[in-house]
Amino acid sequence: MKVTESCAKCLYDKQAHKNPDEAYLKRVRQILDRRSDTDCSPYMVYLFNRLHEEMFGKGADYTDIKKKYNDLVLGMEQSIRDKIDNAEDPLLEALTISMVGNYIDLGAMNHVSEDTFLKLFEKAKLRDEDYITYEAFLDACRNGRNMLLLCDNCGEVVLDKLLLEQIGKRFPGLNIRAMVRGGQVLNDATIEDAVYVGLDKVCELTDNGSAIAGTIYDMLSDEAKKIADSSDVILSKGQGNYESFSGHGFDAFYIFLCKCDLFTGRFNVPLLTGVFVEEKSNISK
Repeated sequence: MKVTESCAKCLYDKQAHKNPDEAYLKRVRQILDRRSDTDCSPYMVYLFNRLHEEMFGKGADYTDIKKKYNDLVLGMEQSIRDKIDNAEDPLLEALTISMVGNYIDLGAMNHVSEDTFLKLFEKAKLRDEDYITYEAFLDACRNGRNMLLLCDNCGEVVLDKLLLEQIGKRFPGLNIRAMVRGGQVLNDATIEDAVYVGLDKVCELTDNGSAIAGTIYDMLSDEAKKIADSSDVILSKGQGNYESFSGHGFDAFYIFLCKCDLFTGRFNVPLLTGVFVEEKSNISK
């Protein structure tokens, strides 16, 4: 997904807030000015992180906040599972709740509020048009053999686990994998985080081979590419995965909260509205 001028300004302003060093920001500006039409925001942040490490060493450590939100949602796990099990359509309920978990995003959000996160559960629902996508997703799972979940943030992955439990119950013949980040980046989930919350108990795990807050096909490890290529059902969580994975030749379902002006404008929705969309593409990978 192309980095627009407004996106570039937002990316620059976030770096300026994190590190006002003039020499650093000059090089950040150069990276943005030299971007290509095929570069996406997660790739820009990846380059910023490499630049920051080159100039200043390792960046912020998100270990504590990742554990905080994993533990927060793990503490809610059984009550959420009960709510899902008691719903008229447990899979739909799990999907909607998993979508709300996408709020815990320290890349797109300037501030993550625990209170806001908890309140989002009270009004979690799909848009009317998203039910069409939901039916298409059910059909894909019914007819598919291999499903891939592209994971996003810590905390959120606990809810992804509950979603995959329901998908496994509804479609027991579906082989399910989950792909997490290949290194530490923001509060995104790695293999260690996924194992910590028990995601490995409901599906096979793999990482994408890169410390990047998205899923860029050309940057995937060979193993990750093979898994993506062999998956006939792909469910992608979060804005970063949408920005980096859409438009690259995959039939995929994308679910996320709209957390910035680019996405609220693109989908014509208020901030923090959930969106569930399907992309069908014949573009070669």
